[in-house]
Amino acid sequence: MKTSARNKYEGAIMNIRRGAVNDEIEILLDSSNTRVTATVTNTSSRAMNLEPGRKVVALIREESVILVTDSEGVRFSSRNVFQGAVVSIKENGGLSDVNIRLAGGERMTAMAASEAVVSLGLKAGDELTAVVKAPSVIVGVRE
Repeated sequence: MKTSARNKYEGAIMNIRRGAVNDEIEILLDSSNTRVTATVTNTSSRAMNLEPGRKVVALIREESVILVTDSEGVRFSSRNVFQGAVVSIKENGGLSDVNIRLAGGERMTAMAASEAVVSLGLKAGDELTAVVKAPSVIVGVRE
């Protein structure tokens, strides 16, 4: 599968928490013990036959990744909070691509305003936290 989303992860559903309107899908990535949580409507969940053990792909747009430094002692409302380190930063017309290696070894790309990257003082090797809200994770299945 080809996609414009630069953050594409394959894994299996570990758990589903059924809700009145939305289901919370917990995915264990194939490449590590990293878990990604997505929120999908009950209708989508049923239509895609989402069940524990089902292989899925999780897509996260780079614009949906929030970068945080100095987050020790802070708890976020997001279910997806990843520790990582900056691999590289590429500035492009007011926006910067920040490439991150997550603690599990996966790569994640975040797109942020270059001004924000400068104000965070980010450079290669810096540790940070990448935060992604569960509704920003798109789940796909092969038919």
